[in-house]
Amino acid sequence: MLTIIILALIAIIVLFAVKNIRMQFITRPVFSFFKKVLPPLSDTEREAMEAGDVWWEGELFRGNPNWNTLHSYGKPTLSAEEKDFIDNQVMTALTMIDDFDIVHNRKDLPPELWEYFKKEGFFALIIPKKFGGKAFSAYANSTIVSKLASRSVSAAVTVMVPNSLGPGELLTHYGTSEQKERWLPALAKGDEIPCFALTGPEAGSDAGAIPDVGIVCRDTFNGEEMLGLKLTWDKRYITLAPVATVLGLAFQMRDPEGLLGDKKNLGITCALIPTDHPGVVIGRRHNPLGMAFMNGTTQGKEVFIPLDWIIGGPEFAGKGWRMLVECLSAGRGISLPALATASGHMATKTTTAYSYVRHQFGMAIGQFEGVQEALARIIANTYQLEAARRLTTTGIDLKVKPSVVTAIAKYHMTELGRSVMNDAMDIQSGKGIQLGPKNYLGHPYMSNPISITVEGANILTRSLMIFGQGATRCHPYVLAEMEAAAMENQHEALERFDALLMGHMGYATRNAFNALFSALSGSRFGSAPVSGETKQYYKDMSRISSALALMTDLSMLIMGGDLKRKEMLSARMGDVLSQLYLGSATLKLFEDNGRQQDDLPAVRYVMANRLHLAAKALEDTIRNFPSRPVAWLLRGLIFPLGNHFNAPSDKMATDLVGGMLKPGPARDRITFLCPEFEGDKGGIAEVEQAFVAQYACKDIYKKLKKAQRAGELPAKVPNLVLFAKALETGVITADEEQKLQHADKLRLAAINVNDFEALQ
Repeated sequence: MLTIIILALIAIIVLFAVKNIRMQFITRPVFSFFKKVLPPLSDTEREAMEAGDVWWEGELFRGNPNWNTLHSYGKPTLSAEEKDFIDNQVMTALTMIDDFDIVHNRKDLPPELWEYFKKEGFFALIIPKKFGGKAFSAYANSTIVSKLASRSVSAAVTVMVPNSLGPGELLTHYGTSEQKERWLPALAKGDEIPCFALTGPEAGSDAGAIPDVGIVCRDTFNGEEMLGLKLTWDKRYITLAPVATVLGLAFQMRDPEGLLGDKKNLGITCALIPTDHPGVVIGRRHNPLGMAFMNGTTQGKEVFIPLDWIIGGPEFAGKGWRMLVECLSAGRGISLPALATASGHMATKTTTAYSYVRHQFGMAIGQFEGVQEALARIIANTYQLEAARRLTTTGIDLKVKPSVVTAIAKYHMTELGRSVMNDAMDIQSGKGIQLGPKNYLGHPYMSNPISITVEGANILTRSLMIFGQGATRCHPYVLAEMEAAAMENQHEALERFDALLMGHMGYATRNAFNALFSALSGSRFGSAPVSGETKQYYKDMSRISSALALMTDLSMLIMGGDLKRKEMLSARMGDVLSQLYLGSATLKLFEDNGRQQDDLPAVRYVMANRLHLAAKALEDTIRNFPSRPVAWLLRGLIFPLGNHFNAPSDKMATDLVGGMLKPGPARDRITFLCPEFEGDKGGIAEVEQAFVAQYACKDIYKKLKKAQRAGELPAKVPNLVLFAKALETGVITADEEQKLQHADKLRLAAINVNDFEALQ
C-alpha cells in the first residue's frame, strides 16, 4: 500500500513538474476547455474592463486582504481653502434655502441662490485653478453636496451635476487646449451652464446602445465649407437641460463615405455644442417626483457641427465610451453617495432628537424597543454611509478610477439611504407625512428613488456590474488568461497560459485551504493589523474573502460564459464583495476616528450585519448553485460546521440607541453633515433645540417622576399643570420650573406640523 502511495505521488510530481508532460496532459486540454467556456466580451464590455483601475476591491476579491494596505490610505481631510469654503460659502447658501418654497411654489431655485452659486464657484469645484476653478478634492466635493442635501435635494443636485459627469470633467481630462481655454473659464464663472445628454428613450442603463448618430460629411459652417458631423439625437432625463447653455452629447459616430479613413463605424463619441447653435432643441421639462431641480429633454435633427467640436478633437472620435466609463466611475462614487449620506446624517440627527422629545403613554418613544429596533438601523446605516463615503472618496483622491468600488458605493449607499428614510418616516410618522416648511423628511423621502434609478439602475448595477466586472478585473489570473487565449500566436499563447495556469492552481488551492481552516478554527489563527475588540472582524473578513475567491473560481469553471447570464447568482457573489468593502470602510473609519470607545456600539452593530449579510449571500449562492456536487463541495469547504454569522442582537440595538439618545461626540460624528445655523426655518434646528433643552432637564424630570411615584404629584395631568404643582409643593425650584416651561415650549413646537388654508 505504501508503495502505491509513493508511486502515485511520484506520478503527480512528474505530471506537474516536467514541463513537456504538463503541457501535453494538463495545459493543452485546460487551454482548449478555457477557450470554449470563455465568456464573450462585447466591445463596450471590453472598454469598460480596460477603463478603470483595480483598487482595494482587488485585495478583498483575492482571498487574502492586506489590511495594512487599507490603513495606509490615510484619513481624508479638508484643505484650509476647502474648509473655509464650507464654513462660509456653503453655510451662507444654506441660509438662502427654503426648500418648501423651492419645491412647491417656485419649482426652481430662487434667482439669488442661482446667482450665489455662480458667483461663488459652486459649479467650479472640479475645474483646475488655472481656468478659474476650485480644484477641490473628491472628499470636499462630497462634503459640500451632502451639506446642501441636508436642507434641499433640489439645490444639491443643481450643484452636483456640473461637478460630476459632464462637460467640465470631460474637458478637464480630455479636452484640447483650445476647448479648455474656450469653455472652462466660462463654466467656472457660471457664465455657461452645462448639461450632458447620454440617456434616451431607447437607451438607459444600456448606454452603449444609444441610437443617436453623427454622420461624417461636408457642409458649411460660418460661411466656410468644412468636414464635420450631421447629428440627430433624442435625449431625455437630462439634468440642467432646461437652463443649459452648453450641451455635452454622446452619439454613435459613423463615416459611411470613408471621409476619415476605412472605418465606417467609429463608435461612441462625445461632442460639445452651444445650445443656441442652429437646430439644437431644448425640449420640455420633466417633473422628477416633484423635485425642483431642472431636468428635461433635448433633440436635434441633422445638426451640423465642425469636427473640432468633438471633445478632445477628431483624434478622440470613437473614444467616448471609455471617456464616459472613466469619468462616470468617479462621479458615481461622489454625487449620489453624498445624497444618501446626507439623508443618513439628517435622519439620525432628527430622529434621535424626535424620539427623545415625542412622548406617548407617558414616556419618550425612544424608550420603546420597537422604536429602538428601527432607530438602531438608522444610526448604524448612517455610520456605514459615512464610512463608505470617506473610503470611496479617498480612492478617487488617490487618482485611481475604481469602477467596481464606485458601483458598490452607488448601489449600496443609495439602498442604505432608502432604508434610513423608510425607518425615519416610520418613527416620525405624522411629523414626516405632513408637508410644510417644518417638514425635513418629506422631500428626501419622496426623491430617494431618483438616486436609485439614475447613473445606472440599481438592479442592473447589482446584477451585472459589481461582480460582472469585479470577477474579471480583480481576479489575479482570469483577465491575463483571457488575453492569452486571444493571442494569435498559439505557441506563445500556450506558453503564457501554462505559466498562468500553474499560478492559478496554486491560488485556488490556497484559498480552498484557507476557507476550510478558517471555518474549522473560527478564524482564530488569522492575522489582524490591530488589537482589541475589532481584531476578530478583520479575521472573519479574511475568511469570507477566501470563500468568495474559491466560489468565484468554481463558478467560472462550471458555468464559464453562462455565468454573466446567471444574474441572481452573480448578484449574490457581488453582494459578498460589497459587504467586504463596506465592512472595510467601517473598520477604517473607526481607526481614522482614533478608536473612540463611544463608536464601538455602532461598529459592533454594523460589522455583525456586514458579516451576516456576506455569509448569507454565500449560503444562498451555494443553495442555488446549478451543480449539486460542486454545491456540496462548497458547503463542505466554506461552512463545514454551519453558518454561525448571526444578525445584530437585540442588545446590540439597545446599546447603540442608548448612547445616541443624548448629545455627545459620537452623535456629532455621524450628524455633522446636517449642520445647525441661525435662521434655519426648515424644522431641523427646531427639533434639535427641543432635544438639547429636554435633555438638559433630565434630572429635573427624574424629580417629577419620583414625586409622582410617591403620590406627591398627580400622575396624568398636562405638563404645565404638573410643573406648577411641583413648584407649589417644593419638588422643584422656580428656576427649574422656568427651564421646564422653556423646554416644553420647544418640545411642542418641534412635534407640531404645518397646516394650511383649504388646499386647492
